[in-house]
Amino acid sequence: MDLLIIGVGYVGLVTGTCFAEMGHHVTCLDIDPDKIYKLQRGEIPIYEQGLEEMVRRSAKAKRLHFTTNYAEAVANASVCFLAVDTPVTDEGHADLRYIRNAASSIAQHMTDYCIIVNKSTVPVGTAQEVASIMQPILDKRGATFSFDVVSNPEFLKEGSAVQDFLKPDRVIIGTDKPDVAAVMKEIYSPFMLSHERLIIMDIASAEMTKYAANAMLATRISFMNELAGLCELNGADINKVRKGIGADKRIGYSFLYAGPGFGGSCFPKDIRALHAQAAALGYETPIIQAIEVVNKRQKQVLGKKIATYFEGSGGLKGKVIGILGLAFKPDTDDMREAPSLVLIDFLLRSGARVQLFDPIAMSNAKKILPVNPQIRWCESELEVAEEADAIALVTEWKQFRFLDFAAILSTMQGKAFFDGRNQYVPHEMAKRGFDYIGIGQAIVYAEESIAQIVAE
Repeated sequence: MDLLIIGVGYVGLVTGTCFAEMGHHVTCLDIDPDKIYKLQRGEIPIYEQGLEEMVRRSAKAKRLHFTTNYAEAVANASVCFLAVDTPVTDEGHADLRYIRNAASSIAQHMTDYCIIVNKSTVPVGTAQEVASIMQPILDKRGATFSFDVVSNPEFLKEGSAVQDFLKPDRVIIGTDKPDVAAVMKEIYSPFMLSHERLIIMDIASAEMTKYAANAMLATRISFMNELAGLCELNGADINKVRKGIGADKRIGYSFLYAGPGFGGSCFPKDIRALHAQAAALGYETPIIQAIEVVNKRQKQVLGKKIATYFEGSGGLKGKVIGILGLAFKPDTDDMREAPSLVLIDFLLRSGARVQLFDPIAMSNAKKILPVNPQIRWCESELEVAEEADAIALVTEWKQFRFLDFAAILSTMQGKAFFDGRNQYVPHEMAKRGFDYIGIGQAIVYAEESIAQIVAE
């Protein structure tokens, strides 16, 4: 089937590439000529495991094309997927200008019936708005053909987006027309060979499902982070609490990890947009509001812990803090709303120097962080530790799981280790000689652990 993907960002590129991998003929369109030129040369603008190889393979097989030409791309497509960005406005609403522009351009260049599939994250009612934009343009052109608008929200996780698309746990299709649903089922049939994952529903429910899913996941994260703060005050251990409640099948273990707060391109903006939708309808959403309030507070937790630790030794001014991991999560180079940025800003304003390392996201981080003599960009975990008074793990990349702690401690001038992801065992870290400070658990000092060993 001939498919058109409009918007070659994260969602659009993964979507188009995976469709092409399954044999569809796919054209990816973007109004940014530089982005298209680079993709035509095989340069991938984002980091996602397995994506680059798939793009090159499908492009070589002539199943995947990149263009800026609306007229040619729309004329040849039977189904157009809208995968453009929907950022939030200052008031928190989803900014639909790119959706509107794309809908207008499609209507101007259509030559026959087409299905318009909205894959962008959009508020309820957007499908109707797309139709209301397109129909007057077609009427003015005197067009005799029609179109249908479908909601098909994406559920891709950065770092595993390719596998999420190839092996989806569900595919949501919002339409009330059986013939349109049949076309969408045919498009997705290669991904349904093991069992049916397609869920057909009305358009409004499909549009709402994406926001509801992200809000639920973000709620679990903020809930655990809020509990972590309480655990630190009452002597409980959030890791043990997580195991205790996760064993309940009604709850499960997913998204129950305490940490430095969530970031990325989806959760923060979708929470704001969902709250704004509700406010516009005069409906109060205190739980949804609390998700963001807790998350903003949680992003400050690591900085406060570091500041408290150094209160008795002259404060943070002049201290050297090594930071492991900058991206908002592992296996991506995405720095959008990353917790590391909040921590770095706090440390710099407090007069500390920072030594930064991330396996993938360094170039994107350098675009965001201003040139500053207090910042040292490092090439390895060991370089981060050089003469550092403390180290903070912010992003739990796999290569950080088994660090050479003896070498790290030997090159540090301090011994504090702040584990923002609770990746290590507290008493084991203390036995290695670190003062270990995690999230939602008691601090374990090196002296206490050594004294315990001697006593035994």
